[in-house]
Amino acid sequence: MPSLKEVRTRIASVKSTQQITSAMKMVAASKLRRAQNAILQMRPYAAKLKEILQNLSASLDTTDDGSIFTVQREPERVLLIAVSSNRGLCGAFNANVIKMTNKTMSEKYNIQHKSDRVALMTIGKKVTEYYRKRKYKVIESHDEIFDRLNFENAAQIAEKLMDLFAKKEFDRVEIIYNQFKNAATQKLIMEQFLPVLPPEPKGLEATTAKVDYIFQPSKEEIVRDLIPKSLKIQFYKSLLDSFAAEHGARMTAMHQATDNAHELLKELSLQYNKARQATITKELLEIVAGAEALKG
Repeated sequence: MPSLKEVRTRIASVKSTQQITSAMKMVAASKLRRAQNAILQMRPYAAKLKEILQNLSASLDTTDDGSIFTVQREPERVLLIAVSSNRGLCGAFNANVIKMTNKTMSEKYNIQHKSDRVALMTIGKKVTEYYRKRKYKVIESHDEIFDRLNFENAAQIAEKLMDLFAKKEFDRVEIIYNQFKNAATQKLIMEQFLPVLPPEPKGLEATTAKVDYIFQPSKEEIVRDLIPKSLKIQFYKSLLDSFAAEHGARMTAMHQATDNAHELLKELSLQYNKARQATITKELLEIVAGAEALKG
């Protein structure tokens, strides 16, 4: 059985850790509220714009000006965008992104990966450190974007991606990130960014119905403006989702760590009381034995 001093030291250490995790939980909860408001306000606009974009892209010919982002090519060269956090202490948040990225390379794009035709763009220090340390083909890293996450910074990265696709350096671009559901739940998502996917039919009515738009001033001008703007919005939404999911995962992890520390303190207190009781009993026995010896 450990000594009283050892148990007291452990209790003090666990109490200190509990205070830290509790404080981190409150900080994460405060950041989560702002990030949650941002993504919830963005989602309806991004979803409607994506719907319009898909319906519009379905009506385009490959010869239409601005439809280069809708051209479906054989994925000979693939770019995967892995989005993680810059810091840890958020459970399996970062590990899940790395796991899905590795699985995508080894299964979905196995042939391209073996022939070195799969590249990575990392967003977040955790995935950047992982893939650079293992000498993967990382073309760019944008770890700093979460320090100032806004539409302008996200749009700059989206423009680079669109330029790479337009120059046919990559035939497909996919994003892997955690989608925010609620404070306790994050859903791992792999989403095709380029080329723009056509709308999926929903039921029998959707297979026969076509969306008829009236174009003003002209179809070409609208396509030229709408598709790049929609792609930038979708990319920004993905980053907002990941940012909110990160704070939710960290708040949940710190909440669990605080609860675990509380349970450990109960066990250590019981252990301390048992050790203290054993020490007192031992001292009493020594006193009684000494008194009996004196009588003898």
